[in-house]
Parts: sequence; structure tokens; C-alpha cells
Amino acid sequence: MEQHSSWTEKENGLYKKFQFKDFVETFGFMTQVALLAEKAGHHPTWKNTYNTLEIWLITHDADHQITKKDRELAERIDDLL
Repeated sequence: MEQHSSWTEKENGLYKKFQFKDFVETFGFMTQVALLAEKAGHHPTWKNTYNTLEIWLITHDADHQITKKDRELAERIDDLL
């Protein structure tokens, strides 16, 4: 897996773009992220095209601002790599 960037503040949230070997590897990572997000009760906005995944973490119930929940989930996602 090749990372294109670190988490950045974008559109009132944390954003990161990931690139993987192929769709299967990407989908496997998305599945792991989904399990983390469900456990945390904090669900990402994301976009997947073949081997590329973009994730936005935004706390909608905090007036669409970046919160501790976003930073903690971003850290847990990075730990999967």
C-alpha cells in the first residue's frame, strides 16, 4: 500500500487519500475501517475507485467541525497500515 498524503484538514474534516495494489486490497482495508468505525460509533465519508480510497472524518453532530473523535479514528485507521 502506498500512501499519498498524511491526514490534512479539508472541508471541515480530516482527509486522507490511500492507494493500494488493487481493488481487493482496497476493499479489505475498507472492511477493517468499517469495523473500527462501527465500534467507535463514528462513520467516515469515503470514496473508492478501484485501488484508491479517500476518507473524510467529520463530526456532523459538532457543527461539522474536527473533534477528538475524528483524530482518534484517524489514528486507529493509520494503525491498520
